[in-house]
This record gives sequence, C-alpha cells and structure tokens, in this order.
Amino acid sequence: MIKYSLILLAVLLIIFWIFTSYLLKRGEAPVADGSTNYAIVLGAKVNKGSVPSRALKYRLDAAYDYAMKYPHTQLILSGGQGDDEDATESSVMKKYLMDRGVSEFQLIEENESTSTFTNIKYSMKSIPLTEKKVTIISNDFHLARAQMIADYFHLEADVVAAPTPKIIEFKVRVRERFGLIAQKIVLWFK
Repeated sequence: MIKYSLILLAVLLIIFWIFTSYLLKRGEAPVADGSTNYAIVLGAKVNKGSVPSRALKYRLDAAYDYAMKYPHTQLILSGGQGDDEDATESSVMKKYLMDRGVSEFQLIEENESTSTFTNIKYSMKSIPLTEKKVTIISNDFHLARAQMIADYFHLEADVVAAPTPKIIEFKVRVRERFGLIAQKIVLWFK
C-alpha cells in the first residue's frame, strides 16, 4: 500500500510540474507591441541603501528598453515599502529610470502596494476607466500570475518578460508554481 501511495504521489508531482511549467511559459505571451498607453512595472526587493535587487534591476532594464522604443507609453512603477527596505520600491524604480534618461513625465509612481495583487489593483487608479488593455513588465517567471490577476480585474494584458537572475531562478520558479495555484484559489473566493 505504501509503495502505491508513493507511486501516486510521484505521478501527481510530475503532473503538477508539467502543468505549472506550461502555465509559466504561457505567461510570457502575448508579447507587448507598444499598442497600450500604460505599462505596469511590478516592483521587487530593494536592498539596503535603496539599491534595486538584481531581479528588480532586470525588470527596470526591460522597462527602460520598452520606454525608449515606445515613448508614448506611461510606465506605472508599482511597489510600496517593505519592513526591510530603506525606500519605496516605486521611488527606487523612478530614480533608476530617470538616471538612465527616461523622462519624469513618462513615469507614474504607485507606492502603496505590497503584493502582486495590490500592484495591479492600485496601479489601476492611474489608468483611465476607458483603457481595457495594459502592458505588464516583470521577470519571466512572474508574468503568468500577474496576467491571472489582471484578468481578474478585467484587464487584457500583454507582457514584457525580463530575464530572471540565474542565482535565484530555481528558487523563485519552484515558489511561483505554488503561488500560481494559491493565487487561483484565492481569486475563486474573492
């Protein structure tokens, strides 16, 4: 009986892994083409001294490239301040992008959010009600869950996939697999 239980568990884990791998990959589409007026740049950890973490830096580099290619797009920099952060994620993001030459007029700060759900919820305050499509910029592993949340708020989202730092890739991809399932369950009950 234990042998069959272990086999069943192994099969279930394999199915879970394949299914969540599919969801993570699917989250990287559709690729943004500049057709939206607003792009939400999702925040991430800010290190001591108000220095963007590598994951946040990759997101910001992708946002910079997108802003240069599509200067009509307003970037909503979304991220509050965690207990272990010296500044809001949005203010660090704004400084980083302005230091690289992005116009302050192209940047909107959303500095209250503390999760991916609230990133999108609070960013919507900066988007006119007539806009039903938005671009989301984040690390590739994060986009499936972000799109799931955008869909919950009746937003059509295309995406810009920033790479995930190799040093954290395994950890965040494993965590995100469970996050996808948990987020789906939470949204069912909202």
